[in-house]
Amino acid sequence: MVSADRLAAYAAMSLLLIVIPGPSVVFVIGRALAHGRRTALMSVAGNTIGCYALVAMVALGVGTVVERSVVLFLTLKLAGAAYLVFLGFKAWQHRGALHAQTVAAPERGALRTLWEGFVVGATNPKTIVFFAAVLPQFVDRSAGHVPGQMLLLGLISACIALVSDSVWGLAASAARSWFAGNPRRLSMVGGAGGLAMIGLGVTVAVTGRTD
Repeated sequence: MVSADRLAAYAAMSLLLIVIPGPSVVFVIGRALAHGRRTALMSVAGNTIGCYALVAMVALGVGTVVERSVVLFLTLKLAGAAYLVFLGFKAWQHRGALHAQTVAAPERGALRTLWEGFVVGATNPKTIVFFAAVLPQFVDRSAGHVPGQMLLLGLISACIALVSDSVWGLAASAARSWFAGNPRRLSMVGGAGGLAMIGLGVTVAVTGRTD
């Protein structure tokens, strides 16, 4: 399997890349501001599972197909972007009801929130390209079990991302809790969360590969 020095090197590289705020962080912060801590943490879990599903695709060779296919890449990219815009629009549309929801309404369904996070994570083609380019560099082919080595390396990234994104989600939800004392301020911060997700969706759609 993967040697200890390769695992350490990959973990260090993953940590440096993950702690820098990126699309996943913006998504989690947007969910935290729009819906609160529980939704943010469930979104983190779903997003992490979705990203790890991409690791499995790369390990099984499917990621290479997506990486090299313009049609598949653009389809995944636009589907993920559209879903982010949809979630952001819903958050913006219901921003005025946030105060009542925090006081009396039941929390969002855990499975539904987990699924939404999963879809966002699993429809990020840039993650496939990243893993397809990086994972093979840390694999020791002479040791065999190449797919297993990739899955192990991807699991390290997933664990680091789970912790890092959860911290961002907790911090953003703490700020939201402070705004909860004022209905107007809470409406504004909920709307900001929705706009953040819409902006992220638009950014995903217009950036990246065009060839």
